[in-house]
Amino acid sequence: QVQLAESGGGLVQAGGSLRLSCAASGSSRGITAGGWYRQAPGKQRELVSTITSSGSTNYADSVKGRFTISRDNAKNTVYLQMNSLKPEDTAVYYCNARVLTSWYWGQGTQVTVSS
Repeated sequence: QVQLAESGGGLVQAGGSLRLSCAASGSSRGITAGGWYRQAPGKQRELVSTITSSGSTNYADSVKGRFTISRDNAKNTVYLQMNSLKPEDTAVYYCNARVLTSWYWGQGTQVTVSS
């Protein structure tokens, strides 16, 4: 069975950077497309960024120019590089990835940005 393992969250100061990783295991096929979502306390989960099988990327307006999504096919991993972090970026970040014909969710990783 496919599992997505997330890592890279933590506590940073405003203006700092973090890189989130989402690694797929349990399949001979890797991640073909994916996205990152985030959910702040008391709020709904929102889409942050996506990457297609062809490598095209999209970003929410709130993170455009600061975050970068990428994929390493050899490592079956999708990344989210987060720069110039703001307190409003504080949330649990979830990876959503396509492996074969199905979509899977990661367990979430906490990102906290202090003022």
